[in-house]
Amino acid sequence: MKRLIPFILLLAIVSSCKYEKLLKSRDYSLKYQKALEYYAEEDYVRAEGLFEQLKPILRGTKQADTVYFYAAYSNYYQKSYLLASHYFDEFRKIYGNSKFAEEAEFMNAYCTYLMSPRPSLDQAYSYQAISLFGLYISRYPNSERKGECVKYIEELRNKLVEKSYQSAKLYYNLGDYKAAIIALNNSLDDFPETKYREELMFMILKAKFLLAENSIATKKTERYQSTVDEYYSFMGEWPESEFMNEAKNMFADSQRNLKN
Repeated sequence: MKRLIPFILLLAIVSSCKYEKLLKSRDYSLKYQKALEYYAEEDYVRAEGLFEQLKPILRGTKQADTVYFYAAYSNYYQKSYLLASHYFDEFRKIYGNSKFAEEAEFMNAYCTYLMSPRPSLDQAYSYQAISLFGLYISRYPNSERKGECVKYIEELRNKLVEKSYQSAKLYYNLGDYKAAIIALNNSLDDFPETKYREELMFMILKAKFLLAENSIATKKTERYQSTVDEYYSFMGEWPESEFMNEAKNMFADSQRNLKN
């Protein structure tokens, strides 16, 4: 084993020297052949290096789209999704008539999807990926990937629902009830079919009640009345809610304060 390690290191050095020599070579036909070989061997770092060199050289030739397409995929396989997405998008714009154009458009959307973070973080990539998948479906309505795109869109939308719910609930938990009411309503407006609808509506009711409770005298009447109105909306939609007992207590307290 000890004798084997220096031999492996020697092979690595020789291979590296050959690759460096290849990078400096002007034999573009050889570079193209070796780039495809590296790609087939899943040596995407070296394949990408050669493909990048070949892009300007082979532009306008029949190999141009292959070089650009595989360069994008080389980035994808190295998990450089931002670069891969950029190159797939550029490919679609430059080589719109290529046999790879449809796949490149899908991969642009998919790489953007892979960059979408967990719900607590900024969801710009989620919105972007939803848009790109939608564009792909509109351009290729009969694609075999349509079902896959719909699945990813649904997953991303669920992430947006979660983000919206968490953000709105944060104001509520912090006791900033005026901001909470706005944020909770916005969440319902943006995602009316959210699985959190019942909880969001109850939090709006409770936020309005607590805002009224902590208001100055001149604003109490208006805010207790708003609580009563919200109670009727909540009861109308969720008459069997697990929150109903607490909702009824807040309604009764609000009514009592309005009478007084």
